Amino acid sequence: MAHYAYLDNNNIVVNVIVGKDETELIDGLDTETYYSLGTEYLVKRTSYNHKIRKQFAGIGYSYDPVADVFIAPQTFPSWSLDKNFDWQSPTPMPVEGHWYWDELALAWIEIES
Repeated sequence: MAHYAYLDNNNIVVNVIVGKDETELIDGLDTETYYSLGTEYLVKRTSYNHKIRKQFAGIGYSYDPVADVFIAPQTFPSWSLDKNFDWQSPTPMPVEGHWYWDELALAWIEIES
């Protein structure tokens, strides 16, 4: 069993399905090609264990064809994508305690227990 992400013309994931293992041919075609037949979508395999394409694709994720990775939607408008394709806050989250990001304040706010 493998998972496949359907990408629109902007490389945004619009659907994810469970399909045949990528090692199997279907009607002589590789699985990505087979699952894209008859659709307007490009299909790319994705993996729960993050062994390919960085991370499991979800609806709304984008696909970078140059780096061959799926990228999560931007967490907050102020956050930027790093070289590992992870979203980073403008300031690092403190290590100790429990915190949440306040986009209006552009700061981490500690959760009082």
